[in-house]
Amino acid sequence: MRLTLHTDFALRLLMLLALEPDTLHTIEEVATRYHISKNHLMKVAQTLVQKGFVESVRGRSGGLRLAKPAERINLAAVVRTTEDSLTLVECFDRETNTCLVAPACGLRGPLDEALAAFFAVLNKYSLADLVANPATYRRMERLLSVAR
Repeated sequence: MRLTLHTDFALRLLMLLALEPDTLHTIEEVATRYHISKNHLMKVAQTLVQKGFVESVRGRSGGLRLAKPAERINLAAVVRTTEDSLTLVECFDRETNTCLVAPACGLRGPLDEALAAFFAVLNKYSLADLVANPATYRRMERLLSVAR
């Protein structure tokens, strides 16, 4: 399983906003600090704003900030929101499934179980957990300030 760039960028953006909650961050600044596509990040930010994870402040000194405390942003919820499809294999999508052995295949059960386990782990963590460790916090902050 591989998460999309949309989810990857969403998690990176959210971590930066959690690291620096008192600062409004522009798309351009975040893209520059992470060395990622500004256009792609704009789409990611739009998704996160629409889903209530991020707040967009308009105006000359506007930017992005978390819409709620990092402790209340669940990682599983972010991944479910930002992933277009959690279809691990073709047979998971009944509308497009063309696999001939799907009705008799034993693969679906274990893959369903694995996906459930993946989300069970993510459900245990909030955005705050990703930046709560002081050493991790300092190191991320240092790496992101060098990227400016």
